[in-house]
Amino acid sequence: MPVLPMSAARVFFDGTFTDPRVAHPEGVAVHSDGSIWCGNEIGQLLRIPADGSRVELMAETGGFLLGIAFDLAGNCYACDLRHKAVFRYDAGSGAMERFTEPGILVPNFPVLDEANSHLYVSDSRGNGNIGPGIYRYDLATGKGGVWCDADFDFANGMCMDAEGRGLYVVQSDVQLLSYVPIEADGRAGEPRAIAENLDNVPDGVALAPDGTLYVSCYEPSRIYRLKPGGAPEIFIEDPHATTMAHPTNVALKGNRMYTANLGRWHITEIDLEGL
Repeated sequence: MPVLPMSAARVFFDGTFTDPRVAHPEGVAVHSDGSIWCGNEIGQLLRIPADGSRVELMAETGGFLLGIAFDLAGNCYACDLRHKAVFRYDAGSGAMERFTEPGILVPNFPVLDEANSHLYVSDSRGNGNIGPGIYRYDLATGKGGVWCDADFDFANGMCMDAEGRGLYVVQSDVQLLSYVPIEADGRAGEPRAIAENLDNVPDGVALAPDGTLYVSCYEPSRIYRLKPGGAPEIFIEDPHATTMAHPTNVALKGNRMYTANLGRWHITEIDLEGL
């Protein structure tokens, strides 16, 4: 049985008929002001205030936005499937411009390492196209290339560990959560398995302050929980795929979790209070 019942989840913002629409959101992130941001299937970067009262169009690429992440200044880095690039939204000017140079195939999720001026990006490459799955770019120039040349089978969601010493990486097509150390010289260490058999299509991953990892699944509509040193357990699942509809990425804000739902037009909020 899941740890949480579906009654702990609710539709935080329904963007089915809003303008702009929250059209099949894939990435989700929490801004420092408490607002929830997401991208949609037509390349729009959207902001939903903390009270869930409305949606605002912040910028657009004309592509298809996947994972998004903020730096400390509030600039947003967004992976774009159509353009095969990461775009950067400038919080000061509001400009949305291509940030990375060509080379990556399917940029899926960005992770910022501002202490070392790096941006890590997973490359899903496409189903069945096994190969190097993590790129690294210079935050000052946007220049970079393959960082980890180990083979990945659809590298997807990522997050940095609490110490900044490595990356957790979801491999969707082999139901696996891996960990890639960042060596002292900055190079990628050997990937190792953290959790296997994450049935059936794991997609996103988020790290809680207490070290707990949450892995969201595109199929079924499920989230796993991995406590430090523990085995994965089903945290919450929607058998009807309605309130939580193919959650691709998750983000944490205090005692709340937010999921993007690639299968629908809304953002879900999950109450974690009392865990």
